[in-house]
Amino acid sequence: MLATPWICRSCLSRIARPLFRRHIRFQTTGAHTKSIPPALLTRARDIASAHQQLTDKLSDGFDTRAAKKLGEYSPIVNALGEWDKANESVTELTSLIHDSATDAELRSLASDDLSETRTQLAKASQSLITSLVPVHPFAHLPCLLEIRPGAGGSEAAIFAGDLFRMYQAFCNRNGFRTNLVKYENVNGTTEAGVPLSEAILEVENDNAYGVFRSEAGVHRVQRVPATETKGRTHTSAVSVHVLPSLQENSAAEQDFDDPESDYYIDLKEVKLEVMRASGAGGQHVNKTESAVRLTHIPTNTVVSMQDSRSQHKNKEKAWALLRARIAQSRREKREEEMANMRRSVIGVAKMGRGDKVRTYNWGQQRVTDHRSGTTVHDLDDVMEGGQTLENVMESVRGWLMERDVEALIADDDGTK
Repeated sequence: MLATPWICRSCLSRIARPLFRRHIRFQTTGAHTKSIPPALLTRARDIASAHQQLTDKLSDGFDTRAAKKLGEYSPIVNALGEWDKANESVTELTSLIHDSATDAELRSLASDDLSETRTQLAKASQSLITSLVPVHPFAHLPCLLEIRPGAGGSEAAIFAGDLFRMYQAFCNRNGFRTNLVKYENVNGTTEAGVPLSEAILEVENDNAYGVFRSEAGVHRVQRVPATETKGRTHTSAVSVHVLPSLQENSAAEQDFDDPESDYYIDLKEVKLEVMRASGAGGQHVNKTESAVRLTHIPTNTVVSMQDSRSQHKNKEKAWALLRARIAQSRREKREEEMANMRRSVIGVAKMGRGDKVRTYNWGQQRVTDHRSGTTVHDLDDVMEGGQTLENVMESVRGWLMERDVEALIADDDGTK
């Protein structure tokens, strides 16, 4: 049975990177042609065969499931056709060059064309691999960025605020719509430099999860705090969680009542509490029971919300956040189980909320991502949400795709 890839390709067009490392290296045949890993090529040809069978089936009458499957397979079949065409051209040109009977002028023309044709083959190979990689099931959704300080005391809380503003600036530069779901610090404001206890920023655009998936994990800062009198560098940490945002018009909403869905929550398993809001917020604080706390009893997941003066609005936000956290947790659990099954593949692992993913070093004006190995030295542009940050994020999205390709190869090897 062929595995059906998730087809949400708008993000992949932005994040496709050179994938030919370790298991993904180009292989050279006797004719000096370049090839994708055999396991992936076999998978693509199996899908092309299934595509033809579905086409034949639909010629006898329309079938909704068959038509949907055909649409899912079409990008892979098209990419395979381009790869076959480019690979055949390289083979023919190479054969002409090495054939002693070839006319000198024709051999010269073939040599001139070979370099460009090999480039076309490399691009076709990358496109074919991209089409085969399953897209994360949440990739097409808006997302929630949860930012919380970790180890490091007040410096970690200050850096949490810096990261929050970094993501805000990145969204503004790239035209992403945002909504501040929650922001809590010492005095209840968004003032720069004030220690932050928790912030939740919703990125409302479709495909936002696919863009920001690279940011999940622990971000480490190395700098001299403003309160440090001896000039010593301190190391602090901030956790960033990336969750799917389940908006009212989200396609995922139809799955809320399906017990098999990641988004399903049994209402009997949730404890609802209402209370008076606390902290800064005006005259309504401590006078009306507008704050809401939800506790998912089986997982002990707790969500509290008091940003709105309306208990109804707070309840809506709390339920949306609870569903997002539960869905993400279920997805991470499955990814971890799948990774454990791929014991023969080194490096296939879940990038979760407990992993140190990036270091921001103020003294060296350096930012290093520990997954892709990318290091940049324009820290100011990163913190301003500029192109340098986008370059780092793109390198991680490419790294994640490489892990997905390795997983595909491992899965294919495991079924033989």
